[in-house]
Amino acid sequence: MTRDAVKTLFHPFAIEELTPPAEGERTLFLGAETGYELPEGFNPDIVAVQPFKPLYEALKRRGVNVQAEVDGEDYDYVLILMSRHRGANENYIVDAMRRSKPGARIILAGAKEDGSQSLRKRLNGLGVETQHLAKHHAQAFWFTRPDDIAALSTAMATPDVVVDGKFVTAPGMFSHAEVDAGSRFLARYLPEGYRKAVADFGSGWGFLSDALLQKSPGVERVDLYEADFASLAAARRNLTGVGSQSNVRFFWHDLAREEVKHHYDLIIMNPPFHEGHATEPGLGQAFIKTAAKALKGGGELILVANRGLPYESLLAELFKTSEEVARNARYKVLKARR
Repeated sequence: MTRDAVKTLFHPFAIEELTPPAEGERTLFLGAETGYELPEGFNPDIVAVQPFKPLYEALKRRGVNVQAEVDGEDYDYVLILMSRHRGANENYIVDAMRRSKPGARIILAGAKEDGSQSLRKRLNGLGVETQHLAKHHAQAFWFTRPDDIAALSTAMATPDVVVDGKFVTAPGMFSHAEVDAGSRFLARYLPEGYRKAVADFGSGWGFLSDALLQKSPGVERVDLYEADFASLAAARRNLTGVGSQSNVRFFWHDLAREEVKHHYDLIIMNPPFHEGHATEPGLGQAFIKTAAKALKGGGELILVANRGLPYESLLAELFKTSEEVARNARYKVLKARR
């Protein structure tokens, strides 16, 4: 479903409240999604940035010039589609100022639950003059990039976080401030001394793969699959020195929609059940279906899930055997064999 805020982002141009980028002027679009139409006269020279693989692929199918991480500088306009992560939105503003020219227009849009009003007021409190309007159940606001951005960048930037004294994460990643309780519960039941090929589906910033490598340092291979490019990059940093260059690999991958080309003896996962802003329990079921296809005969899947999520019937349908091996007040650990 298209978020209303992406339409709101372009509305100030559509009603001529803002002058659109002209020929020769360049636009950076942070957090880009589909669902917008360029207003008349808007120069289509847009570089879109979207680290989430499903949204990245949707932009590619539309023909948008999209990349997974920010690149380039001296942009004339920067568009920011806000997320629900305050720190990520603040860092978007810092990126926007660093990548744009003095005097560039920086335009943001987000719904109330994205913190659009509070972020605008925070900028105002830091001496930034903004203008705003509401449309499509969201708010757009904009300001002119100052000549000197050093103090404002320092005030706005949200630093990386170090979790458990070893994992470096950043705002916007899943469970960036602490280890997810479900993943920590699952880590207790990972095998010790395992030596075959393993995949970590939805690996995030690498906690479960690290836990497996600590318990099974002689494993043949661990492949991490993650849809968020930034989280996968963090996992690559976090796992440096845990495995070897030859037995840890990283795949930016949409497990709900893209085929996995390799096959494994064991797949571990804490499957998501949200995609973007929407709750989608079927996403975890899609992960299970992909895992069933990617396992070798006799291979095992071990996963953790909220106790209320209905995965047992699907496991019984796709696997020869399946069972619950542990549960606590919030989570259950399920195991299945092909």
